[in-house]
Amino acid sequence: MAALADVTVEQVTTLDELVDLARDLERSISSLQAARDGVLALASRWALSAAGDADEADISMRAVAAELATALRVSDRTVQRRMLAAELAVERFPLVWQAQGAGRISAGHARVIIDAGEHIEDPDARAEYSARVLEFAEDESPNRVRPVAERIAQQYQARTIEERHQDAREQRSAWAKDHPDAMAELHLYGPSALIHGAFDRLTTMAKADSEASAAGSDDDGSDPRTLNQKRLDIAMDLLLTGAPTGHDTEDGLLSAITANISITIPALTLIGRAGGIASPAAELDGRGPIDPHTARLLAGAASGWDRLLTHPFTGVLLATDRYRPGQRLRRQLRARDQRCRFPTCRMPVRDSDLDHTHDAALGGPTEEGNLAALCRRHHTLKHHSPWHVTQLGDGLLEWTSPTGHAYIDKLPPQNTVTFADADPSADAQVDLESDDPGDHHDPWAAVPAAALAPF
Repeated sequence: MAALADVTVEQVTTLDELVDLARDLERSISSLQAARDGVLALASRWALSAAGDADEADISMRAVAAELATALRVSDRTVQRRMLAAELAVERFPLVWQAQGAGRISAGHARVIIDAGEHIEDPDARAEYSARVLEFAEDESPNRVRPVAERIAQQYQARTIEERHQDAREQRSAWAKDHPDAMAELHLYGPSALIHGAFDRLTTMAKADSEASAAGSDDDGSDPRTLNQKRLDIAMDLLLTGAPTGHDTEDGLLSAITANISITIPALTLIGRAGGIASPAAELDGRGPIDPHTARLLAGAASGWDRLLTHPFTGVLLATDRYRPGQRLRRQLRARDQRCRFPTCRMPVRDSDLDHTHDAALGGPTEEGNLAALCRRHHTLKHHSPWHVTQLGDGLLEWTSPTGHAYIDKLPPQNTVTFADADPSADAQVDLESDDPGDHHDPWAAVPAAALAPF
């Protein structure tokens, strides 16, 4: 901390120049990668045009790939895969390819956008999808773009997410891959709600194991294993013996831990009234859409729900409420932020701290406008480095780097439901604290009372 605080103006200027240089180089690299994709796409098109018929197309592609591979000193299989990927980008997603060529997005952004929209068949729909995602992608990192791209792509799919999920479930599988030094990997491919639920349970067990070890130890309680190592150790216990026998306490505390995931379900989807491709999808918070059938099953088994009230047109979170009393502000902030609020970070809010932007010890109030979710890494960065953050209102955070660069972190787009009788010209103001029912319009009034019973 002292070293960072004592840097000279010249050192800060040098760092600023290095940041500018790195940014310019990254843009140049992105542009060159897009140019390479253009060349590979042309090579793919040439190979197909040189083929006499469909039977010769594969041999022609292999021959061209081999020609390029020997010149580039890489595998011809690698070149052929790159040719196919380049042709997909250039031919089907020209707006994305052009944005990468202009240095507005990176190759990582382009891959995320193309992967999410790959199954959109209509060219006009692909172009509209690309334009909408690019508007968001230019200010965010690829990992944050992915769930937004998947959500937008859902609106242009020829089939509903439920139909596509049922087909995808047929591909669920588990497989192993060997590595040197007597090591191997175990891969699981299945429904996202199950995979993330299982991973959350492993994480919670690993943390509980660490706490139990520290409490029962005569030494300093330190455990040399990392969290990832403990996840693997407990996973092997569960798979091989059916219980965390090698780590459980006498009271069986670890085996009692259940998985915890957070899902946002539009009310109309929940009661089965939503229909069609563009209907709001349920979403595994911070990850991406899930099929409505799975979402309804999970909702039916939930012991309690948080109800989110969003603006019907801007999607901004206005408030949360719940039938049972609880930590209302904490629920509202977690629903609002969904992930760490440092630019580019996507650490889930459940693994983050709710931090006072203006320190509570210095008079900062404990209210929505002074709180934001920060993962431990960026929470520490805020308090122990020259980085600082300011709340601009409406959930916008402005981060200022040690060199003086400002970065705005926007709220993640909310999964919204638009009500047909709303007036788009009106500036909706909702006073949830008012006792007068005439003070505001309740958008939940359109939902049958029976459907709201679990709230």
